[in-house]
Amino acid sequence: MKLMEGKKGIIFGVSNTHGIAYAIAKQLFEAGADIAFTYAGEAMEKRVRPLAESMNAKIIMSCDVTKEDEVEAVFKECEKVYGKLDFVVHAVAFAAKEDLQGRFIDTSHDGWNLAMGVSAYSLISICRHAEPILNEGASIFALTYLGSQYVVANYNIMGVAKAALESSMRYLAADLGPKGIRVNCISAGAVKTLAAKGISGFDKMLKAAVAKAPLKRNVSLDDVGKAGLYLASDLSTGTTGQILYVDCGCHSVYASLDEMAIIADSISKSV
Repeated sequence: MKLMEGKKGIIFGVSNTHGIAYAIAKQLFEAGADIAFTYAGEAMEKRVRPLAESMNAKIIMSCDVTKEDEVEAVFKECEKVYGKLDFVVHAVAFAAKEDLQGRFIDTSHDGWNLAMGVSAYSLISICRHAEPILNEGASIFALTYLGSQYVVANYNIMGVAKAALESSMRYLAADLGPKGIRVNCISAGAVKTLAAKGISGFDKMLKAAVAKAPLKRNVSLDDVGKAGLYLASDLSTGTTGQILYVDCGCHSVYASLDEMAIIADSISKSV
């Protein structure tokens, strides 16, 4: 019997085959899970529908996570088709391009609200509408990044939004814990995705991560996908309110010898 056989759930945020959400979906599907998919408007449907159909999805719906009625409609459809759900994956984040460069201090009010609404508040909304149809022992998890804890060049408002996401996760874990529902986050390291290309200087981040990481490599999509399978499955029944770091150890190192050598070499060349 496969690990996720008989398990039903939904993923918000799959957009292409080169993203973390897809890597998680792939692992869940191959482990036997029945997965529902959402997409963000008609423009994304042509990308998401073929991927969802390849995984035999019974539900493929448009959902703007900033609109309460659309989130509610998705879970009503899930109840109609599945009855109860066993997992929910939140892989949704967005910020205006101009707020992912320059100085954080220049973040506009509208930019703040946009990033916070899509990237953080949506987890609260999704959990609220999912709660009535979640089985005891169900798992909810969201995707975050170390920029929530430390300053990362050009991550700016998204770092603050991820910090809000992580804090929300802990409060949600406390709210839903009495029902046996777990809520966690995966903090993936720098990994090549289409979304990451929107961050200025991302190639340098990849090189810096290799120098810092104890495993001396960048994390892969497969690494993160398997971590998602762990959190969605019954293997993690005692884990909630946690951030699971999948970054080859980068979060645990302030500065490695390799990294300091690179910095020293860069300084010497600039003098």
